[in-house]
Amino acid sequence: MGYCFRDWKIVLVMISVVTCFAVMNLLIKMAISEGMHQLVLVTLRQFVATIFIAPIAYFRERKMRPKMTSEIFVYLFFGALFGASLTQYLFFTGLKYTSTTFACAFLNIVPVFTFLMALPFRLDILNVNSKAGVLKLLGTLICLMGTILLIFYQGATLIPSHYSPHSAISKQEGGPTIVPTRHDWMIGSVFLVIGCIAYSSWFLVQSKISKKYPALYSGTAVTFFLSFIQAAAFCLVTEKGISAWIPQTKLQIITVVFSGIVGSGIGFVAMSWCVEKRGPVFTSAFSPLIQMMVAVFDISFLHEELRLGSVLGSALVIAGLYFLLWGKSYEAHHSDVKPIEKPISQNGEIHLQIQTV
Repeated sequence: MGYCFRDWKIVLVMISVVTCFAVMNLLIKMAISEGMHQLVLVTLRQFVATIFIAPIAYFRERKMRPKMTSEIFVYLFFGALFGASLTQYLFFTGLKYTSTTFACAFLNIVPVFTFLMALPFRLDILNVNSKAGVLKLLGTLICLMGTILLIFYQGATLIPSHYSPHSAISKQEGGPTIVPTRHDWMIGSVFLVIGCIAYSSWFLVQSKISKKYPALYSGTAVTFFLSFIQAAAFCLVTEKGISAWIPQTKLQIITVVFSGIVGSGIGFVAMSWCVEKRGPVFTSAFSPLIQMMVAVFDISFLHEELRLGSVLGSALVIAGLYFLLWGKSYEAHHSDVKPIEKPISQNGEIHLQIQTV
């Protein structure tokens, strides 16, 4: 009974975390649609996350925190760049030009990109003569097919778009556009793909950080702070006026606080606990649930349209993800040679533990 209760508790925690992530993505889309700049949102969010996680890191790891060296600092700097500031900017820009459901579909591609990038560095293995290897290869191919379908095929409109003040894409010229054009969709897709590649690169960096600086919470606090500095520097170049740095509406303030504390802070702690209890494969299996919840919110609150291409592409991506996870789970339980894994996601946006955000 105790074992079953523990499992149900972990499942409930994961469902709660996934729900928070879905709400967070909805709020981010609405804030950006109101005119909040992506870099400003990243900057303020990372600042709030730093303030939240720093005291936890200080008190929890003050007796076992390793010494900070120049080598570790460089790793943390690039970890912040690929794991937070750059990745979030690319993802939020892609979100601006597409829909929340479409953007979240790309999050399920991150494990596949990470797997492909890890092979040359021997951070993962692919033996096509084994069942695990066949499953991982099949999952990769299916996921890539789904990605191509998402980008290049829109198909018939299953649920039409209805007017909503938050469904507009903010333009500098020409006024708002209620429904993204195909050109907008392609631009957004490019940003999302590059964002996935950048985030996948973070896991290669994080695999080094987890060995050289194993203080998880302290490393996260430093990463959040460095990503705040990076985003602020980018923002100073692109946004000259001080007014752009100040959230203009209650929604924007709520988005910054919620995504910083709940998304990055509490979400990270909860995900870390679940990974510790049940492992990365179990945690990753909940990732598609974020997209499903977002789709419900997207249609109900943002009144975004739903296209056949998004549904088919998302289905293939999710199927490919589960084949890949199945292969990795089988490999972990039946192989004497286990892949190197388990850096833990610090971003709070993309929590796909492959390890692989």
